[in-house]
Amino acid sequence: MSGGSTTPRLVTTRAELADALGARRRAGERVGLVPTMGALHDGHASLMARARRETGDGPLVVSIFVNPLQFGAGEDLDRYPRTLDADLEVCDEEGVDLVFAPAVDEVYPTWPPAVTVDPGPLGEVLDGRSRPGHFAGVLTVVAKLFGLVRPDVAVFGQKDYQQLVLIRRMAADLCLGVEVVGAETVREPDGLALSSRNRYLDAEQRPVALALSRALRTAATEASYGAAAALDAARAELRAAPGLDLDYLELVLPDLSPLSADPEPGTEARALVAARVGTTRLIDNVPLILGSSPRPPDRTS
Repeated sequence: MSGGSTTPRLVTTRAELADALGARRRAGERVGLVPTMGALHDGHASLMARARRETGDGPLVVSIFVNPLQFGAGEDLDRYPRTLDADLEVCDEEGVDLVFAPAVDEVYPTWPPAVTVDPGPLGEVLDGRSRPGHFAGVLTVVAKLFGLVRPDVAVFGQKDYQQLVLIRRMAADLCLGVEVVGAETVREPDGLALSSRNRYLDAEQRPVALALSRALRTAATEASYGAAAALDAARAELRAAPGLDLDYLELVLPDLSPLSADPEPGTEARALVAARVGTTRLIDNVPLILGSSPRPPDRTS
């Protein structure tokens, strides 16, 4: 196992993981982790590339584990894609040293677990409002992975922005000693944020799904006229998409706290959206800068 120069080693147990990392960790090498649920795509590959830049020649670990604790009743746990052979190829191409793909009882020796991580108030807004218990499941498994791998740095995608904010908060509040890096969202050529769930969209649903990224781009453009203008423009794009079932569209500060009623020009914010297209739930977000420019007069009237 050496800085991306060999085929990834696949391990499935805690003991194998500890054995594989022990000597490297004792030698003081910087350990990197990219937690995933598999069904890897170019977005995941970009996380691995970022993690490699963060760790240098140190060991890079990718975990592949479909975490049952973060799926609620009626969600897609059973149909979530499991593509280990293809995932290993992606990891090989990205120079991953170690793939940790445990069974459920390896991660959760007792089920359900008696102790979980409470995400606090931030776990009850946005996706947490729509998916009760979801972030407790996410934070619990990430805390377990941090404990098992003991990484110096862990990389997560900004597409799951609320998840990223909560993991950063957990790492800081619980003094876990892990640097949590957020990597930029990777998009398909048509603008759709890469997601393992995109494969569920059929030919008619795909154009509908593009309304999410289109609405966010519009919000970012209109943000120079203020928060209300940004939200109004984004809502108009979403209303124009037949078959899109909007869950939420919100504009918040980067730490997910609410905007003030009259934010100062230059305020950094985040626009987040979630919606269903058919049975597929999609999320997306973009950063933006709020302004207070007067809107130019409508010259078409």
